[in-house]
Amino acid sequence: MSAPDPAGVPTRASTLVGATALIILILMVAVILYNERPAAAAARPDGAPPAMPTEVPGFRSDAWYLPDDEMLGFVEIPAGPFLMGSDPSVDPAAFDNERWSEVSAQGQLDLPTFYIGRTEVTVAQYAAFVAATNHPADSLSVRGQPDHPVALVSWTDALAYAGWLESQMRASAAAPGALRELLERGWQITLPDEAQWEKAARGADGRVYPWGNAPRNDRANFGSRRTVPVGSIPCPECAYGLADMSGNVWEWTRSPFQPLPFDPTNDRDRLQDDALWVMRGGAFSDAANLTRAAVRGGADPGARRPFIGFRVAITRQ
Repeated sequence: MSAPDPAGVPTRASTLVGATALIILILMVAVILYNERPAAAAARPDGAPPAMPTEVPGFRSDAWYLPDDEMLGFVEIPAGPFLMGSDPSVDPAAFDNERWSEVSAQGQLDLPTFYIGRTEVTVAQYAAFVAATNHPADSLSVRGQPDHPVALVSWTDALAYAGWLESQMRASAAAPGALRELLERGWQITLPDEAQWEKAARGADGRVYPWGNAPRNDRANFGSRRTVPVGSIPCPECAYGLADMSGNVWEWTRSPFQPLPFDPTNDRDRLQDDALWVMRGGAFSDAANLTRAAVRGGADPGARRPFIGFRVAITRQ
């Protein structure tokens, strides 16, 4: 990453250079990972979608293959403040684009209550959407193991899935009453913004990783060659009981890539100038420093990569 200026404060230019270097580093592995995709992901000659699995352990085949619990895998993140951004004195691996502002390494945000998926969206969940809507997905995205995180999805694909899931929940008795009530009150299923994602990942205490301040291979899938089933790596210390907030696949957010400080009111300003959208969390192939809770990656909204997936949130718009 780019070094700070002599005064120790990164300029906007150095921040953008740092962001570009991070994005290039992330994308360099795309060709390698594409060539190493599992044999199970090979496309059928007729191009037909794969048959939906009858059962996926831990998930409900009668409820869009969402987790088998009373909230279908959605976890409440309570209202309150948290620290966003990175302080190099606490986290020496911090990149320039994680700094809150020219005068402060971190900033405090007070977010209202929202809900977020306990796990990343799975192949089975996304395949149900593709089968129901005939969405023009990458054929390989729905041919992996059903309980692994879906990948090869663009930002627009992810938003399309979220909109479909919301419409299904609004109309179906399979959705728990508590979820339907939220939707009836005007909440929406969408991607989390990057502040929501960061709070969900690190909690309110400013920890570097979802479990604490040091990397742990027994808490996340990173530095490996492939994804693992969502939620298969226990993390009892992780904030809010969420799984895979580090590693497995990068996760799209609904925030355009802009310099911090984060301000939701300007997320739609000058969108024609924003070529990249924020993704968070790092992937299975990344080193530990790219799976920290404050790392900010970015990609073109149409990009489909074997290391980018997503999770969804329910939020008041």
